[in-house]
Amino acid sequence: MKKFLVVVVSCAAFLLAGVAQAGPQAQRLGVCLTESLNGKERKQLAKWVFLSISAHSTIKPYSSASPADIDDSNRYVGGLITRLLTDDCPSQARAAFEENGARAFEDAFRVVGEVAMMELMNEPAVGESMGAFEKYLDQEKFNQAFQ
Repeated sequence: MKKFLVVVVSCAAFLLAGVAQAGPQAQRLGVCLTESLNGKERKQLAKWVFLSISAHSTIKPYSSASPADIDDSNRYVGGLITRLLTDDCPSQARAAFEENGARAFEDAFRVVGEVAMMELMNEPAVGESMGAFEKYLDQEKFNQAFQ
């Protein structure tokens, strides 16, 4: 059953991450950005992603985030991205932009987002919550499908 869980979660992660063919400069920028972040900053980025997603009409009823919480997170991330692109990785940012414009930043920050989410996924309670659907999988159908 754990094999199936790994496959299902891997597929979900692939779908969420999207397909990116980052150029070499965007890859270098992504490396610089991720190496310039500490654990607290990665968690704050993941929090910002969560708060941003919580604005979706389907998810909004389940979020208790206040406008002040969202603004605080936006302020933090704005400062963090400013620091990353202008202080920590300016030459990589410039080269990536010259190589592929704004798309290079999207590709580089996709890597940052993946690293930030991995930071959250390392907490056991998150893994347990993500795998809680496993008890509802129809084991017999999986056995038939994969024999």
